[in-house]
Amino acid sequence: MKRLPVLPLLDHLENATVLDPLVNGIRGIVTGIVRPQWLRDVLHGVPLGHPLHPLAVQVPLGAWTSAALLDAVPGSERAARMLVAAGVVSALPSAAAGYTDWSQLHEQQSRVGLVHSAANLLATVLYTASFVQRVRGRGADGRGSNGKALGYLAFGVVAFGGFLGGHLSYRQASGANHAEDVPHRVPAGWHPIGRMDELASGRLEHRMLGEIPLLVLRRGDDVHVLSDVCSHLSGPLHEGELTGSPMGTEQCVVCPWHGSTFSLETGEVVHGPATAGQPKFQTRVSDGILEVLLPGAG
Repeated sequence: MKRLPVLPLLDHLENATVLDPLVNGIRGIVTGIVRPQWLRDVLHGVPLGHPLHPLAVQVPLGAWTSAALLDAVPGSERAARMLVAAGVVSALPSAAAGYTDWSQLHEQQSRVGLVHSAANLLATVLYTASFVQRVRGRGADGRGSNGKALGYLAFGVVAFGGFLGGHLSYRQASGANHAEDVPHRVPAGWHPIGRMDELASGRLEHRMLGEIPLLVLRRGDDVHVLSDVCSHLSGPLHEGELTGSPMGTEQCVVCPWHGSTFSLETGEVVHGPATAGQPKFQTRVSDGILEVLLPGAG
């Protein structure tokens, strides 16, 4: 089956470096506004375990879709007007979550995301104008008024924005768990990854289990092993930094790419933008050889 004609255009959009100055400028504004770490974590969706934006966007999309249907039903002008307003108001927290996620993406994702956000912003402006027209009574006759026309135009724009959002999520894997495949690629059971005495205490090390990269930290006789591929966007964790947890009770690793922070004790997310934890391996030493096991692997 042939691809839609728009798909090659998206391939060009991903590599449109002309957008980079605008991307960098807006990214700086977003990171400057959303500064508290707890707020960034909430907007990324760390407490949920997955990004907040795809969930939050269902409210304005649902309201606007319902409004478009009601606009075709005589006598539903008041309900449609309320739904348009609800969509505009609920678009604000959705946009806040979306821009926070967007500020921590790769270059190709950021370029597509910029157009995605522009489409959604334009749709919100059009829906606001539609609401104003409806309040002024120009949509009361039900005969293709300015308010309804603006609403249908806005619905087309937001549908295009949603198409780009799908491209971002599924084609470019923004927001996906990039460590999800690890348990399916690691064989069940215990596996040697090197001699214990080759590991320097207190230093992040890189080891391989077949084709699976691992992050290893030795602290005396204790060893912590995580998947080395950051669940956010596949950053190499062994190139990151060691830090303490907010409570000071455990050590964490900070991804060198976008600053996602994970507990070395459990693999859980401490700070975003990652929302999924790192696969955590069990360890043991047999005849001086460090062995690892991933629960649930295979």
